[in-house]
Amino acid sequence: MPKRILEGVVVSDKGDKTIVVKVERTLLHPVLKKIVRLSKKYHAHDEANALKVGDLARIVECAPKSKLKRWEVLSNASAS
Repeated sequence: MPKRILEGVVVSDKGDKTIVVKVERTLLHPVLKKIVRLSKKYHAHDEANALKVGDLARIVECAPKSKLKRWEVLSNASAS
Protein backbone atom coordinates (compact mmCIF):
# COMPACT_ATOMS: atom_id res chain seq x y z
CA MET A 1 0.00 0.00 0.00
CA PRO A 2 1.51 3.37 -0.97
CA LYS A 3 2.21 6.03 1.62
CA ARG A 4 -0.24 8.90 1.71
CA ILE A 5 0.98 12.37 0.77
CA LEU A 6 -0.89 15.40 2.10
CA GLU A 7 -0.45 19.10 1.44
CA GLY A 8 -1.25 21.88 3.86
CA VAL A 9 -0.17 25.08 5.56
CA VAL A 10 2.27 25.20 8.49
CA VAL A 11 0.44 26.66 11.50
CA SER A 12 3.17 26.12 14.11
CA ASP A 13 6.92 25.60 14.16
CA LYS A 14 7.51 26.00 17.90
CA GLY A 15 8.83 22.47 18.54
CA ASP A 16 12.39 21.45 17.71
CA LYS A 17 12.35 19.55 14.39
CA THR A 18 8.54 19.52 14.52
CA ILE A 19 5.91 21.41 12.57
CA VAL A 20 2.12 21.34 12.74
CA VAL A 21 0.44 21.23 9.35
CA LYS A 22 -3.23 22.10 8.81
CA VAL A 23 -4.72 20.08 5.94
CA GLU A 24 -8.10 21.14 4.55
CA ARG A 25 -10.43 18.98 2.50
CA THR A 26 -13.88 19.50 1.03
CA LEU A 27 -16.82 17.15 0.80
CA LEU A 28 -20.46 17.22 -0.18
CA HIS A 29 -22.75 17.06 2.86
CA PRO A 30 -24.95 13.98 2.45
CA VAL A 31 -28.19 15.65 3.58
CA LEU A 32 -27.75 19.36 2.89
CA LYS A 33 -25.98 18.84 -0.46
CA LYS A 34 -23.61 21.71 0.28
CA ILE A 35 -19.84 21.79 0.07
CA VAL A 36 -18.34 21.57 3.56
CA ARG A 37 -14.71 22.39 4.42
CA LEU A 38 -13.05 20.16 7.01
CA SER A 39 -9.56 20.59 8.40
CA LYS A 40 -7.22 18.48 10.49
CA LYS A 41 -3.83 19.17 12.03
CA TYR A 42 -0.89 16.79 11.70
CA HIS A 43 2.42 16.86 13.58
CA ALA A 44 5.28 16.27 11.16
CA HIS A 45 9.03 15.77 11.50
CA ASP A 46 11.12 18.55 9.92
CA GLU A 47 14.75 17.48 10.30
CA ALA A 48 16.25 20.74 9.02
CA ASN A 49 13.81 23.12 10.77
CA ALA A 50 13.40 24.63 7.29
CA LEU A 51 9.67 25.40 7.23
CA LYS A 52 8.12 28.40 8.97
CA VAL A 53 4.55 29.43 9.77
CA GLY A 54 2.57 30.14 6.60
CA ASP A 55 4.67 27.91 4.32
CA LEU A 56 3.03 25.29 2.13
CA ALA A 57 4.23 21.82 3.18
CA ARG A 58 3.92 18.35 1.69
CA ILE A 59 4.02 15.56 4.27
CA VAL A 60 4.24 11.80 3.89
CA GLU A 61 3.35 8.95 6.24
CA CYS A 62 6.16 7.32 8.19
CA ALA A 63 6.77 5.07 11.16
CA PRO A 64 5.97 6.69 14.53
CA LYS A 65 8.74 9.09 15.60
CA SER A 66 7.13 10.20 18.87
CA LYS A 67 3.77 10.21 20.66
CA LEU A 68 2.14 12.49 18.07
CA LYS A 69 4.47 12.47 15.04
CA ARG A 70 3.46 9.96 12.36
CA TRP A 71 4.38 12.16 9.37
CA GLU A 72 7.55 13.68 7.95
CA VAL A 73 8.19 16.56 5.57
CA LEU A 74 8.53 15.49 1.96
CA SER A 75 9.46 18.90 0.58
CA ASN A 76 8.33 22.48 0.83
CA ALA A 77 6.23 23.46 -2.16
CA SER A 78 6.55 27.24 -1.77
CA ALA A 79 6.76 30.00 0.81
CA SER A 80 3.91 32.43 1.36
